[in-house]
Amino acid sequence: MFLNSIKTAALLAGLSGLMLLMGHWIGGNSGILFAFIFSLLLNFVTYFYSDKIVLAMYGAKPLDQSRFQYIYDMVQDLCDNAKMPMPKLWYLPTSMANAFATGRNPQHASVAVTQGILDLLTEDELRGVLAHEISHIKNRDILIGTIAATIATAIGYLANMLQWAVLLGYGHNDRDNRSSGLGALVVAIVMPFAAMLIQLAVSRAREYQADESGAHHCHDPLALASALEKLHDAGKHSRTQPSSPAQAASASLFIVYPFSGKGMMSLFSTHPPMEKRIERLRKMAGMR
Repeated sequence: MFLNSIKTAALLAGLSGLMLLMGHWIGGNSGILFAFIFSLLLNFVTYFYSDKIVLAMYGAKPLDQSRFQYIYDMVQDLCDNAKMPMPKLWYLPTSMANAFATGRNPQHASVAVTQGILDLLTEDELRGVLAHEISHIKNRDILIGTIAATIATAIGYLANMLQWAVLLGYGHNDRDNRSSGLGALVVAIVMPFAAMLIQLAVSRAREYQADESGAHHCHDPLALASALEKLHDAGKHSRTQPSSPAQAASASLFIVYPFSGKGMMSLFSTHPPMEKRIERLRKMAGMR
């Protein structure tokens, strides 16, 4: 818990620092002040409301308990094993086979599943996936991914503002620090990339950790490995692309990368290589 708190603080500091730099390029000293106030507000909002933002972004609806009682029973059993409260359960009416967890702590957490994953997986495989998401909550690392997603989105929007400022000929008036329009464009491209790298630095380790502890909670590493294999194969045929910077930034929250990631983009996935995740789980099963 302490380590995750340190990671969260470092992540907030790093991303907020990028926002301040973006503000400097957009409006000089006034831009820094604007970005500082904006970052404080954003950090407050993401801590208390980021789960609601992400759920609304994907059109999540409360999971119908009368229709999916078996999922409620499954999650309750997993939560009992993990000794944590029951999260709220949500449903995404999409054919994309995936799931994610969000929320700032176990007392304020949510788990969402898509129609696609319900159609694709067996109950044992779904249990493994839900155990993975419960582990994200139990490990208290979902806050890191949610904050990263929200602030990285803001950096993307600030980068767009900077690009428009350059194109329209605006810039700050501090003559001693005036930089070329080309330099501003470079910053507008580099800053979102830097924010993405910060996400990568923490999200891949989070996935390995959740796989391991999820397999422990469901007592079936092979079920989770089978689920990941099916989800990965289904994702290979997906041509889905993020419809907004917000969706692109929140991709790290899902158990498998939710968008088409072919070519160079696959090198910058927020998730570890699926083959390595499956291999680790199979090794866990062999050690039992």
